Parts: sequence; structure tokens; C-alpha cells
Amino acid sequence: MATRMTFLGATDTVTGSRYLIESDDRRVLVDCGLFQGVKTIRDRNRAPLGVAPGSIDAVLLTHAHLDHSGYLPALVRDGFTGPVYCTSGTAELCQILLPDSGYLLEEEAAHAAAHGYSVHPHPTPVYTAADALAALTHLHTVEFDASMSLGDGMDAEFVPAGHILGASQIRLRHDGTTVHFTGDLGRPDDPLMRPPAELEATDVLVTESTYGDRKHDDDDSEKALGELITRVTRKGGVVLIPAFAVGRTETVLMHLSRLRDRGEIPEVPIYLNSPMAINAARVYERHPEEHRLSPADIERMYSIARPVRTVDESKLLNLRGGPMVIISASGMLTGGRILHHLDAYGSDPRNAIVLTGFQATGTRGAALAAGATTLRVFGRDIPIRAEVLDLVTMSAHADGDELIAWMKRAPSAPRVTYVTHGEPNASDTLRARIKRELGWTARVPEREQVVDLSDPR
Repeated sequence: MATRMTFLGATDTVTGSRYLIESDDRRVLVDCGLFQGVKTIRDRNRAPLGVAPGSIDAVLLTHAHLDHSGYLPALVRDGFTGPVYCTSGTAELCQILLPDSGYLLEEEAAHAAAHGYSVHPHPTPVYTAADALAALTHLHTVEFDASMSLGDGMDAEFVPAGHILGASQIRLRHDGTTVHFTGDLGRPDDPLMRPPAELEATDVLVTESTYGDRKHDDDDSEKALGELITRVTRKGGVVLIPAFAVGRTETVLMHLSRLRDRGEIPEVPIYLNSPMAINAARVYERHPEEHRLSPADIERMYSIARPVRTVDESKLLNLRGGPMVIISASGMLTGGRILHHLDAYGSDPRNAIVLTGFQATGTRGAALAAGATTLRVFGRDIPIRAEVLDLVTMSAHADGDELIAWMKRAPSAPRVTYVTHGEPNASDTLRARIKRELGWTARVPEREQVVDLSDPR
């Protein structure tokens, strides 16, 4: 059969990245992500994949964030036996993120069962920590910019994407056709990560569109963060910073260390309540070629925050009161220790909550960004009276202008560009811009749509 691609995820949503490439003798899955957000989207994690996991020959991961890697434990549990190829940075971060994801899913199911707020009489996790550990045995690392054979005349190349450590764009070639996946594309002037590699000539481009309908403001995130921390902590308040354990936490710590060095925030305690983020520090030290930080920067970043490792230490923070700053996962308030801090401090108007990245539709973070005054947490509604600051400029995703500028520098136009990994308006806005400003053919694919890569439409 002709080489074809099936969009198994990242359509009509910014999560669940899964692209199936099939030839006569090969099935390769590019990304294997969890769906996140509203319940109807999350329920897709429990639906059949659309292809038998045991029939897939290999998985290629663009990076470690769970919306790109987080379904791997379920894939392996359900029969996948092949290799999972990724960069060494991605492999190291998956070793941190995937077991923690399994543990949190188990904890969430157990909590729902104990408190009776699930609609299911016996709630079960999407997968377990044991499933995640089994999935890690399938990881095989590859070097950036080195071509590798996948069999049946198919080869792949991982090129830098910026965004987070290990993040890759993937070029897949078969039967004279090249398909380029952006993964999550970083920003050209990101303060933490180096810029993404340029787009080379390709027949088919599959691009993310997380911020496809937006432009990051030129406002100084560091200054805004410093002013809020100063204002809130001087009146004895608590600043909660929900942050993704990998990528965003490091950016937040970098800004806080610079503010502290310049004396622009008070000497109040800063707590890093994220074991994953603490463990990720060593990964940054091992990959200096991918980011802009010096060893001294890394040491300073992590030294200003007091690590919180145990559950008991985390619980004590909820009794301590302000002034203090707490950084904790998850970044979209979908789970993790931050929810307990939100429960403890969200109702007090003296406190503040700082959102530091994209908030997917249906998440508590998105509700807060939209002005919600109550949030459903642990089966009950809690009032939110704390000040909310949405620092979208701290995103590690390229915005619409940056995506267009990156595409414009390509040596030639792809035959077709598929716009994925975005909310519907973001994807369609970027599609229209690609067509209008670049003159390229662009499509927003539907879920489970199949395209012939030798004649893409």
C-alpha cells in the first residue's frame, strides 16, 4: 500500500499527540500522548487506540511532556513490544515523568473511590506506576541530526525543537516522501532553551498550533512576577505558582533567582514542592548544549528554593501560612500537590495564583484564566478569591507570528501543511494565516483522518 498517515490524536485539542505512519511493512507511531482537559477529551485515553498496539513496530517521541509521551505505559501494557526512539534528554525526563504520572493516576483513582465522587463504583487509573516502569524498558536513545533506519526503506532524523530538554522535531522519509513533524516548537528568544532548528525542504509539514491564534505580549514577565510577589508577600500572603515540573519550573526559578539577586523581591521562603522538578535539575546539568544556562545559573536557580520531597512536608506548607512562595505541579492544575495548596490558600484574597503557561480547555487553569470564582477540587467546589496573574509570555511554545516566521524561512513550500495540536480556533487561525501570508496549502485534519502521503490532500 502507499505510505499513509492517520491522525489518532492532537486534532480538535492541544493534547494527545499521536500520528500513525504506515507502509507496506511498517507501522510507526510518532508521539504517544495523553489526552488532557475536559472529560470528553480525557475519556479518549480509555478508548481503543485505533490500531492494535502489538502491530506497531516502533514509536518516535518528540519530547517528554505527557501530552506527547504519557500514553506509552498503556500502549506497552496493551501489547506494544517494539522500541521507543527518542533523544537522551527525552529518555531521562521520561524516567522521571512517566512513573510519577502512573502514581498520580493511581492516587487520583484511590482518592475518588475513598471519597465517593467518581461516577464509577470502582474507579481505576488509566495505567499504573508499574505500567510506566515497564514502558521505560522500551526506550532507545538517538543523537540529534543523525539519520536512523526504521526498516522497509523508512528512516527518521531528530532535530532540535527548543521548548524543553530533549525536545525534537522529527523528519520521517519513505518512498521519496519527507514528512516533518514540529513536535512542540520552541521560541527563537526563549530565555532558557536554545532556538529550534530551521525548517528544511519537506513534502508534508505537520505543525503544532498551541498559540496559533495569539501573539505573546512583549511585557516583561520577570518584572510582573517580581511586582506581584513583592506586593502579596509584604502583606503576609502566599503566592502559588502552578508550573510544569519540566521546563516551566526551571524558567520560573531562573526568573526568581535573577529577581532575588537584584533585590527586587523580599527574602521570603520559596518552596519547590515538586520531586520531579528537583530530579530534573541533574538532567539540565548533563545537557548544557541544549540550553542557555551556565552551571552557576543552575546552581543558583535551585539554591534559592527549599526542596519539598515528602507528602508530610507538603502538608505542613498548608498549615504554615505566609509570607511564602510555593512552586508546584501541575501547570494546568489538573492534579498533583498544587491542588492541596489551592484548597488551603485559594480562598484568601491576600494570596495570589500565577499561571505560567498554556491552559488547555477544560482544565482548572483555563477556568482561572477565564475568571472563575470557584473550582471543583476533590469532589467539591472551593471559592477562589486569590488574585490571579496569567503570564502567557512565559510560554515555551512559539506563538502565531513566530510559527509563521519559522515557516517563511523554509527553502520551499511543502505540498501540504497539516495544522494540529491546538484548540479549534487556534488551529484554524494558523491555517488561514499559512494560506494567506505564505500561499501554502494548509489543512486542519479531523480525528482519525487518513491521508496518502504520496498524494496528500
